[in-house]
Amino acid sequence: MGISGYEAFLLITVAPMFLGIRPLRQLMAKYRGVFHLFSLIGVASYAFQDPAYRLSLTAIGLAISTMTWTATWFEARAHVGSLERSILIWGIGLVLHNVVKMAWWTENPIWPIMHEANGGRNMIGIILGVVAAIEVIIRDINSPSSHIEHDLAPASPGQVTENSSWLMASCGFGAVLFALHSMYSDSSTIMRWTVDGYPNYGPEPVPWGVATIAALGLGLWISSMRRITTSMAWYAVGCIACAIFYCSAGWNAYYGGLVLGFYLMSIMPATVRAITTHPPFKTLFTGFMVYNVLCLAHVWVVAYEFVPGGVYARERTNWILVTLMLLIGCGILNAHKQATMDSQFKKMAQLHIIKTARTLTRVAIISSVIASAVIATNRVISAVTPAPYRPAEKSFTAAIWTIHFALDNDMWASEIRMRDAIRDLELDVVGLLESDTMRIIMGNRDWAQFIAEDLGYYVDYGPSSMKHTWGCLMLSKFPILQSEHHLLPSPDGELACAIHATLDVYGQPVDFIVSHNGQEENPEDRRQQTTELARIMRTSTNPFVFLGYVVTKPKQPNYYILFDDGDMNDIDPTDWDRWCEYIGYRGLRRIGYARVSHGKITDTEIQTGKFQVVDNPRDFWKASYERIDESQVPAALQYPSMFRGSGIRGHRYHVFNEPRYFVH
Repeated sequence: MGISGYEAFLLITVAPMFLGIRPLRQLMAKYRGVFHLFSLIGVASYAFQDPAYRLSLTAIGLAISTMTWTATWFEARAHVGSLERSILIWGIGLVLHNVVKMAWWTENPIWPIMHEANGGRNMIGIILGVVAAIEVIIRDINSPSSHIEHDLAPASPGQVTENSSWLMASCGFGAVLFALHSMYSDSSTIMRWTVDGYPNYGPEPVPWGVATIAALGLGLWISSMRRITTSMAWYAVGCIACAIFYCSAGWNAYYGGLVLGFYLMSIMPATVRAITTHPPFKTLFTGFMVYNVLCLAHVWVVAYEFVPGGVYARERTNWILVTLMLLIGCGILNAHKQATMDSQFKKMAQLHIIKTARTLTRVAIISSVIASAVIATNRVISAVTPAPYRPAEKSFTAAIWTIHFALDNDMWASEIRMRDAIRDLELDVVGLLESDTMRIIMGNRDWAQFIAEDLGYYVDYGPSSMKHTWGCLMLSKFPILQSEHHLLPSPDGELACAIHATLDVYGQPVDFIVSHNGQEENPEDRRQQTTELARIMRTSTNPFVFLGYVVTKPKQPNYYILFDDGDMNDIDPTDWDRWCEYIGYRGLRRIGYARVSHGKITDTEIQTGKFQVVDNPRDFWKASYERIDESQVPAALQYPSMFRGSGIRGHRYHVFNEPRYFVH
């Protein structure tokens, strides 16, 4: 973690400010199809293996694309019909983006982190982009400048409205852009921002993502009712929805999120329209800087430990949301004035274009909702039913793995490779750390959906994204009876997360903890966090498995706090070569212990333990550390042989170069 310098690419979004150069703006609007074609360099960046090259080309493509869209809007500002059509197309793009991501388990198959090996369809995206750009080029040639010039109305609607404020328009546009990007660029984001422990877990991404997509579509549907959508009464509805979204959890928060998404999409066209009536340079620069500042704040609430001045942003999502709604309120006050003026010219302003655009938008919305419903139905039907790997032996394999946001060491999406490792190790319960990817910088991805459906797991997402941690997640083959999400004591450093869940393991309630303690720079934080974990484990009467990232060497004070004060057994006290990941247990028969290399999916190994449920847990409360040879272990209880030697796909038994087995 830390600032690398590549964060500066965020500022590429202010490139539209150069549209203050009128000849450049007119050129990009006139030849918009050509510039859309050029912007595909961002999609084509996947062809480069070097992440820095991919990032650079993606940034260039983004700059060209944002400049092309905004140039089109500004050059059509005096032509209400052409402008509205362009804005509606842009809005439909967001809805379709959500549909595509639902089909690809929250990945977009043409992103630069995707390629053929991990499910990408980059070349198809390039081909579709080329076809669309050529269609625009041909259309503009056949109807020269129809999208920016021909109109029955005079230029009046494009002029600055009396008492209109370019600053308020910019603030509103930047805030709406950030809100839609951060919370509604995936249909499951608002669910993961508000998820709670079982049984009040909240909605599942499938099928309830369909409702999110429908809310966004319906918001765009009513966006033409500008006098209503830019009213203060409608703004109050948005503010109340935002408050419910933040202050609640589970289903209630999701309902608030649905209304908020509906509201934001309904005002988006009005906020875009409002900026086009002002000078491009200062309006676009300010609007996109508002977006950038909110993006940084959105990350700094979690990354405060690694950025200058981060202490002031610590856990301040509430400040971000309040600021967001205030900025939107400024934009709405300004947009209402513009909507009033535009309504005076609606009888003259390209009514045929407006009617056609709105009709096609409604068709696209209905089609998108239907497509998302079909996709969700197919995913529900195709999902594998969770079942343990070794039910006859009443055994299970548990593991802990830090997966660094499901991006491998070369910055490719890694969930397919993670799935293969989890499947081949026959992991029944796995704790995955640094798992929260529901932020702009991580693409608003929920990669766990893919693994859970493909292999058959129940998912506990862990503390929600609004709890300001890097995430800890649990996949379980066993039903989750109940779970509680903890924010461990963190007076100085980054917040530490934990899941305490009770699973139905072959009819026996077994407790599990998945946790991620803070970094070594904050020893007092780690001491308090470990003490709290020990308290949770000590007060439970059930058999227990601990899967955690502790940040201590064996036999150090925090080690003894965890295992002795927590009334737990270290899976192997003779393993001195540990620093981060630890496994503990009690009330179960421990079969074996193995450490498996990461295979360049991350920089952290997979630690695993094999256990067996027993009828008399109290007799197994304390461990026997007597080791036995693998030949004394029934074949069904042995670790897979494929990881011996050089292993498979870069994963192999390491440190001991083989599993270790025990009496219990």
